[in-house]
Amino acid sequence: MLGSMQDKLWGVRTLLRLSVLAGWGLGFVAGLPALGQIAKAGNSVAPDTIFYDGNILTGTRLKAGDADPTPGRVSAVAIRAGKILAVGGDAAMLRLKDAHTRTIDLKGAFAMPGFNDAHTHMAAAGRQRLSVDLDNVASLAAMLAKVQTYSVKLGPGEWILGGGWDHTKWPGVKLPTRQDLDAVSGGHPAFLERTDGHIAIVNSAALKAAGITDATPNPKGGQIDRDADGHATGILREGPTLAMVEKVIPPPSLATRREAIELSMQDALSHGVTSIQDFSDWEDFLAMEEMEHAGTLHLRIAEWIDFNQPIGVLDERRVSHPADDLLLHPTFLKGFMDGSLGSRTAAMNAPYADDPNNYGIARYDQGKLNQMATARAADGFQLGFHAIGDLANDMALNAMAAAEQVGRPANVSPTPKNAGGGMVMAGPAAEVKPRDFRFRIEHAQVVSPGAFERFAELGVIASMQPSHLLTDMAWAEARLGPERVKRAYAWKSFLDHGVTVAFGTDYPVESISPFRGLYSAITRQNVEGTQTFQPQEKLTIDEAIYAYTQASAFAEFRETIKGRLAPGYLADMVVLDRNITKASPQELLHTRVLRTVLGGETVYQAP
Repeated sequence: MLGSMQDKLWGVRTLLRLSVLAGWGLGFVAGLPALGQIAKAGNSVAPDTIFYDGNILTGTRLKAGDADPTPGRVSAVAIRAGKILAVGGDAAMLRLKDAHTRTIDLKGAFAMPGFNDAHTHMAAAGRQRLSVDLDNVASLAAMLAKVQTYSVKLGPGEWILGGGWDHTKWPGVKLPTRQDLDAVSGGHPAFLERTDGHIAIVNSAALKAAGITDATPNPKGGQIDRDADGHATGILREGPTLAMVEKVIPPPSLATRREAIELSMQDALSHGVTSIQDFSDWEDFLAMEEMEHAGTLHLRIAEWIDFNQPIGVLDERRVSHPADDLLLHPTFLKGFMDGSLGSRTAAMNAPYADDPNNYGIARYDQGKLNQMATARAADGFQLGFHAIGDLANDMALNAMAAAEQVGRPANVSPTPKNAGGGMVMAGPAAEVKPRDFRFRIEHAQVVSPGAFERFAELGVIASMQPSHLLTDMAWAEARLGPERVKRAYAWKSFLDHGVTVAFGTDYPVESISPFRGLYSAITRQNVEGTQTFQPQEKLTIDEAIYAYTQASAFAEFRETIKGRLAPGYLADMVVLDRNITKASPQELLHTRVLRTVLGGETVYQAP
């Protein structure tokens, strides 16, 4: 008995010794059980899988001051039970294997941590592909042709649904009208969202179904566009107005929801995305749960919940699914402060430079927003607010400053009050334990002077989408004017002020490809390379990769298990056809994913 135990202990000691042998130098091992447990149970500590002969970026050393001892580059990783067991040179890692270990030769390919997209709308992206997909249609005429082709396939009374159109890319830059749709929709009600989801075009049949007439008032936080004679044009702006029509549209079936999510999931995996932070309908989250239970969910999803729901409903949804589930779990509360620049509904402190009577649409009253944010923060929720315009960002920061007071004890200096913030307390501060809030502002596209400092003071994360700039730079300065534009899409300024910047895509507003975002972040140019936008805000490739991996993980409280290929981290990895840390910007745009690995298992492989 003693001899058997000594043999097992020697085996583990040898494993530890071999892990620091030659190759790339040191190998680093984590996740091993206690020696006594191994000796007692006879458990194997060999890896399940080893990837070797690669040029592997572990994610350490991307940021100055990183104290992780794991090398920045290795040639092999060993994986056990879905996590990184060890990293190092080929020889050291291959000595860890036993008869059951799979070995996969990367043949010198570049590999790195899987991308974590900090902002998606997965269900909407999939449903767009299942309906009238108007992404990148080149003109109004092309859009109408697709609608007409789709309409002839429908049964009586069925709706024409879809989205993705962007009139700023069309000749004439003219919005469609209900009369345009009436001519091609064959009597079917039609509801087609613009690419940003903040305005929609509907036809006369849809207006009638929703009970919208010339006398219908604008809802709070929304607008029904009208012509010179006061008739509805068919353009509806912002969520409260879109909801007037959406409530009469038959909801998709559970099977359709699953199909849509499956389509988007495959799109994400084929682009090297292993984690997403998503805002879809709660019913879509239930479909994701079904997929997880069936073993068909192969993407890590942090799902957001609607900020406007009553606190009782929010509590029910939060506890309905385990928070420590590494594959799927509900996270922060998403609220919308305003609309978008492309739709001119982003809420601005001064009017649009190209529309001098328009300040955009603010979705909340500041006092009410502060009250709601404070109550939800007191209940333990992380907050995330969509804010595009400078007024919207100011409103979000004011509300977050108010909300943070509920989490600070009396002996901790409070965050300075914000002018006009209307501080709302939910009880004595000393009764509440201090919290790591990690509040987020989604987009943060245009900010006021002094906003960078306020983000930093409050610890608010700037969750941004660099690929937006590829489209928006064509008209952003016209919308904002020469001074305000200097504080637009200002990634570098945020970093320089010590603000955490997490990157995503806003899929399907933009392609889920992270390589477009990386290109935009390091060049500030359009894809043709013919236009440059505020180049002082460019990032380095290391900063951009960090924002798409580790900073995104930080934004969802998962930075200790995601974003690196280091011992103890989840074995989420992407293998690429080129070294993106050395590729030219144009080469970066054309990067192909060879393999996507989730928890040590290959979930996508290029054909």
